[in-house]
Parts: sequence; structure tokens; C-alpha cells
Amino acid sequence: MKKLRTLVVVHASLVPPESLEGRADKDIAEWRTEYDVTTTLRRSGHDVRCLGVLDSLTEMRLAIKEWKPDIVFNLLEEFNGIVTYDQHVVAYLELLRQPYTGCNPRGLMLSRDKPLSKQLLAYHRIPTPRFAVIRRGTRAHVPRKLHFPLFVKSATEDASLGIAQASIVEDAAHLKERVAFMHEQIGSDALVEEFIEGRELYVGVMGNGRLTRLPVWEMVFGTMPASLAGIATRKVKWDKEYRGKYDIITRAAEELPAAVLAQLDKLSRRIYRVLGLSGYARMDFRVTADGRVYVLEANANPNLEATEDFAESARAAGIAYPDLLERLMSLGLSYRAQWR
Repeated sequence: MKKLRTLVVVHASLVPPESLEGRADKDIAEWRTEYDVTTTLRRSGHDVRCLGVLDSLTEMRLAIKEWKPDIVFNLLEEFNGIVTYDQHVVAYLELLRQPYTGCNPRGLMLSRDKPLSKQLLAYHRIPTPRFAVIRRGTRAHVPRKLHFPLFVKSATEDASLGIAQASIVEDAAHLKERVAFMHEQIGSDALVEEFIEGRELYVGVMGNGRLTRLPVWEMVFGTMPASLAGIATRKVKWDKEYRGKYDIITRAAEELPAAVLAQLDKLSRRIYRVLGLSGYARMDFRVTADGRVYVLEANANPNLEATEDFAESARAAGIAYPDLLERLMSLGLSYRAQWR
């Protein structure tokens, strides 16, 4: 790829320094993805500028107008603290006729709205746990046709925000308690779905028209005691000490039956297309002991840290991290937005 003027857009608090020297591990973890992306692109010879965005697009518009980047490398996961508003930033880039990496506005909107995405998946007969939504301001109740145990999570938030062992509920009293927590503490509608016991698998997909499916990745819950459910809680995902305590790791999925692997491949591609995704995404699945596959959710623009699941699965497919970023930029440059 030729060397590109690349504007890396990040959250205002996550603009990375040029060096890790003298930085504490806790600080580094906050902006590790942003650091990995910007430094890798620079080492690949691209002319890189990093821009922090909080609650205004004025600076981004001026940077695009004056510097005229070939591409915007989009690492935003929210706008003004609202997760579902990242779609509007991308829509603004399309209005400016500015190529960008990652998912298009429509795909972001559909995948970020978990109840809507599950409705679309159910319509297309893609297996997903039965679910109900309990809106803020309404009384918590046991949804009809759902059977305990149930799993309670945010209808919009990502990164396992609000997910803990208490998210799995066995009776009406605990359901009401967890729904109230979601409404009052997280500030979100509650998505209540039947809990699926099984292996937790992740499938990365890249592409616009033609799709590339990356090797299936798995979260292995190590030595977690039987009294704790094997779920990707906030602590499991982001607390390194907790992961180390129980030897929780992610790795290439092993000993998957051929039929399950074929179904994961087929479903991942169907989900990607049903939700109108582009660029890159990760599908989260549960597979039961008897081989039934359920999609939990689709994550557009997943974490691109060099040692996280998406990059690791790409590496397992023979795609080195610098090459992965180059491929994502190529997909951004070739995406057929309406203005094209």
C-alpha cells in the first residue's frame, strides 16, 4: 500500500503519548489500542496524526478540510459519552465524502441496538437466545415464554459494562433486582435473555462484499470454581489480576466438531450481511455441549489492540498486525458509500 495521510480519530481522553517510557501499566491499559494503532501505522511509513474527539466535530472537520487525509482511521467507541452516537460521527464523515475505516453508519446503528439486531436475526431464523426488553420507567416482571436461568444485560452498552456474576438470575426476585440495577446504575434499558450454558466463542470477519472469516477464538475460563458461571463479566474482560488468578485466557478454539465449525462460518457471514456490516466485526457465540450454536451479539469495530482477540485471530490466519491495519485501511478506501 502507498503511504497515506492518516487521521486517527480517538476519544479525547485516549490520545496516546509517543512513548511508553515512564508510564504505569494502569495508564497504558487505558489507551493501549490507540497507541498500538498509531505507532504501528507510523512504523509502516504512513503520515499519521491523532485527533481526540469528545462532544464536538468542529476540530475533525477542520483537520479534514486543511490536512486532507487520505483516510480517517476510526477508533471512536462513543460520542459525548453515548455509545450509540458513534454512528453519527461516521455518518458525518460520509457527508464530508471522507473515506474511513470500520463499519458504516447503518451497520453500527443495527448492531449497537441489541434488541433490534436480535429481532432481525430471529426474523432471518438465525438462532439467538429468546429475549425480552424491560424499558426504563416500567415495572420489572418475568417475561412471558422465557425460562430461568435468565441473563440480564444492557440493551446498548458494550465492553461488558454492567455484566457480573449477578447478571445470571434464577428467580423473579433476583430478576427484578438486576433489572433495577441496569435501569438505575447503568442508565440503560434491560435486555433479558435465556442463559445458554456452553463454550464462549468469538468469530472475526473482515470485508465489504467478499468476506474473510478469521479462525474461531475461545474464552477459556481456566480454574474458575464451579460456583461461578463461565461468562465474560467486566472483571473477566478487563481485570488482569482476576484473569491471572483463575488462568482465564482467550485462544484458538480447539476440538470443534466439523459441523459446528461449518455452522459458525455460515452464521458469521449471514449475520454480517443481515446487519449490513462493513470493514470488520466480531460475532459472539455460545455452543452447547450437544453442538447447538447460538449467536449472542455482533460487535462492529471490535478492539484492535495488538494482543486482543481480533488481532490474535488474524495473526493465527497468517496476517501480522501491521498487515491487518493495512487491510482495514484498504477496505475503508474501497467501501462503496452512497456518495461514490
